[in-house]
Amino acid sequence: MTALIDLASHLAGDPSSPAVKTVVADIAAACARISRIVAGGAILGNLGAAGVVNVQDEEQKKLDILTNDLLSDALKACQPVAGLASEELEEIEPTGRQGGYLVTFDPLDGSSNIDVNVSVGTIFSILPAPEGREPTEADFLQPGRHQVAAGYAVYGPQTMLVLTLTSGVVGFTLSADDQWLLTHAAPTIAPDAAEFAINVSNQRHWAAPIRRYVDGCLAGKEGPRAKNFNMRWVASMVADVHRILMRGGIFLYPWDAREPTKPGKLRLMYEANPMALIVERAGGKATDGVTPILDLAPTKLHQRVPVVLGSANEVDEVARESAAG
Repeated sequence: MTALIDLASHLAGDPSSPAVKTVVADIAAACARISRIVAGGAILGNLGAAGVVNVQDEEQKKLDILTNDLLSDALKACQPVAGLASEELEEIEPTGRQGGYLVTFDPLDGSSNIDVNVSVGTIFSILPAPEGREPTEADFLQPGRHQVAAGYAVYGPQTMLVLTLTSGVVGFTLSADDQWLLTHAAPTIAPDAAEFAINVSNQRHWAAPIRRYVDGCLAGKEGPRAKNFNMRWVASMVADVHRILMRGGIFLYPWDAREPTKPGKLRLMYEANPMALIVERAGGKATDGVTPILDLAPTKLHQRVPVVLGSANEVDEVARESAAG
């Protein structure tokens, strides 16, 4: 059996700056620690609600707080990091340093699933920081194409770390001795698919284009798409996107009429932008239904957006339905 390359060796050969590599390595080390905490579950007393509500008006789980603190502490100690922003915190946290990089993250995506032992994950994005001064909130509001790296860890049957640095996508699996080993050298998303992920229980609340797209999938071979589709829905973005990266498909989390003033549910800075960069680099597409996610101009730190991502031809089909009104 050929020896697998570890993360340090892979980073050594990547053309990214040494500072970016340092940030990625520190995040990867934190994710390895989070993997152990998540795996400990009830044994460590980490399951259940924490009894507080976060800035997103969501009930925090104990693990939301633990993982947020762990990542925050790791990034504050990371020399190239000038500031960080978490989905769990209302404001940014400058580190007191200037220049280098900004990091945004969702410390435990899908945490509502943790008590029932379903895959969850960590998502992160690395952006350039301003030179010569400490960062402000406005400095974080950069379009997704400004990201210098992005990634996620998925804590499931195996713990995996998926990264995109200067180009392409790579996947590492965490070994029993806490080594990240390269197991997926260049995952790609096929342009065609016959699998979609969406919460169909919300169908009555969707806009007409999304209803038409899903109706076409459900109609199968006898319908306008002339093929049968399978539906999958984990309710953890990391798990759903990871499946799409591994075998294709489309993920939709659209606007719905229950909260008409909110454009979507997912957070642009912490979830949509990093996942969009990974998906595009793997050959797929990621939009808000029409516009590429990476081209959106953020206006606030906790901005929400609708998300449609995955196999390019399916994402394009949603865009055609949206253009039809």
